[in-house]
Amino acid sequence: MSTVAPAKGEDRYFPHWKLKTGGVIMPEERLPWPQTIVSGLQHGVAMAGGTIIAPLIMGFDPNVALLFSGVGTLIFFLVVGGRVPSYLGSSFAFVAVVIAASAYSGQGPNPHLDVALGGIVAAGVLYGIIALSLSNWAWAGSSA
Repeated sequence: MSTVAPAKGEDRYFPHWKLKTGGVIMPEERLPWPQTIVSGLQHGVAMAGGTIIAPLIMGFDPNVALLFSGVGTLIFFLVVGGRVPSYLGSSFAFVAVVIAASAYSGQGPNPHLDVALGGIVAAGVLYGIIALSLSNWAWAGSSA
């Protein structure tokens, strides 16, 4: 079931990105390829800090964080039909809690990761419930 309606006069789920060379770039527009490549490289450097450093601080494997950040981003991209540019990465919100719950010393893999994972999963479920309730509330408000 699609939650994002196609743009006016458009019968496909994903937009047809139009080339724009200057000014404000809207979601249905794109940069020329040289600027897209430079922007992508800049984005890769910016996202690497959070996606690699946060797991290292908590004793997680950063490769797993990168994999699931990519999977989450692709799922998000498909759900919104490519209309919302976003990257879903690691969060520093859990660093203090994971270190406190697992008594992690900051060296190598976290040996007590199982202690912290229960809290992380519970927080994820709570975030999911909040997201669903807010999206239902937003959709109900937009139809009024």
